[in-house]
Amino acid sequence: MATRDVVFPAGRHALYERHRYSPAVRSDGFLFVSGQVGSREDGSPEPDLEAQVRLAFENLNAILAAAGCTFEDVVDATVFMVDPDSKFETIWKVVPEYWGSAPHPALTAVGVTWLSGFQFEIKAIAKLPDGAQG
Repeated sequence: MATRDVVFPAGRHALYERHRYSPAVRSDGFLFVSGQVGSREDGSPEPDLEAQVRLAFENLNAILAAAGCTFEDVVDATVFMVDPDSKFETIWKVVPEYWGSAPHPALTAVGVTWLSGFQFEIKAIAKLPDGAQG
């Protein structure tokens, strides 16, 4: 197997080491970004839900930037929410701050019961721009 072309944002996050995963992997012109949560530098959850969602997007954007991408390059996103019936509106009022204008990426939203102490997670697949292939 070839060595994975892993992308790390500046200031590697403690969460990646603790849970043993790569933030993102470049492959065949795409960037596959692992689920990003609203974690602080030490890997602990941001307790305020709106701030947690913003921090998840900031963490996602840092990885995208490290690979030469922006959110505009995202073609597919999956969001995970604990208890979406009670939290969806709070989460979704933050999303447009980061989502950009239409056309938007494809999206799958999933309600879950556990996110290791977090309430929101977003993973994405981005098309790498020319020159950002790694």
